[in-house]
Amino acid sequence: MNKEDILQTNIDPLLTYFDKLIPLNSEEKKWVTDLFKPRLYRKRQYVLQEGVVCNQFNFVVRGCLRLYKIDDKGNTHIIQFSAENLWLMDIGSFHQRNASALNIDALEDTMVLQISYDNLISLYLKSPKFDRIFRVLIENSFVSLQQRLLQNISSTAEERYLSFLQTYSHLHNRLPQTQIAAFLGVSPEFLSRLRHKQAKKA
Repeated sequence: MNKEDILQTNIDPLLTYFDKLIPLNSEEKKWVTDLFKPRLYRKRQYVLQEGVVCNQFNFVVRGCLRLYKIDDKGNTHIIQFSAENLWLMDIGSFHQRNASALNIDALEDTMVLQISYDNLISLYLKSPKFDRIFRVLIENSFVSLQQRLLQNISSTAEERYLSFLQTYSHLHNRLPQTQIAAFLGVSPEFLSRLRHKQAKKA
């Protein structure tokens, strides 16, 4: 993908996403087009690194990002995957303007439309619709993270795997087994046994 492809990245998926929440008029759509910038991240390229303030709200047009933490022993703990028509950022760092404790990188060549913190505030001031839209996004993100936390403390590995298959059915065959295992909090070997067990049931 070259620079021309990036510049021609279609804003329509984002506008369609917004219209499903709250329909935008032509002026509001122009603001979105002006303030959201296309950005290509190559596979394994960082979108955000630990210790840096998260300054971009990312909407994935194509590809896949992951939000994760590396612990003191070097183990990777994946919090979230985001593929087409999903959002990703470090919510706390973005809104509180403090250094992130998390990382975001691309698992595939990934095209995003992103808006900076300052430009998002500008959108809020231009129209109350955007304040409502992004409040819904943040609420949905909070609910998803809360559900994931509850799963981690109350569900078996097999239950978490089945939930992953339901939530990320579009990614199941795109992600390496090591990435899925890091998301579930199990070893790749244990995940292989889970997959084999589920295949026998099918």
